[in-house]
Amino acid sequence: MENREKDFCKCLQCPMHIELPHNHGSRTAEFIENRPEPVIFEQTASTFQMISDSTRLKILWLLCHSEDCVANIAAAIEMSSPAVSHHLRLLKQAGLIVSRKDGKETYYTLANTEEAKLVHDIVDRTFNIKCR
Repeated sequence: MENREKDFCKCLQCPMHIELPHNHGSRTAEFIENRPEPVIFEQTASTFQMISDSTRLKILWLLCHSEDCVANIAAAIEMSSPAVSHHLRLLKQAGLIVSRKDGKETYYTLANTEEAKLVHDIVDRTFNIKCR
């Protein structure tokens, strides 16, 4: 016989309490109570968007293992410098890479953040690469 009890999110932070139509004995209501803020979902999706593009993935793979200038990055991934600059700007805005100036040259590398390190780990595990 179907259990007709309903689960409710009882947290006070929710603008509206969510009523689950069925109680299957799962922990869904508990997870709803402790779910991240909507902005966290948006920020996480943005990170996945950054690594879902093959060009940015090539750049990240390279910058996980080295620091280099736009011209060398462009040559390494066989693209034009303007196209690479565009992707570098997006990755920098996302906080995944950082840059430093040395005279007229700008060098890029992976940011020293927890999120960038996680991306590095994902890239390494996905490609089964051992960092030197």
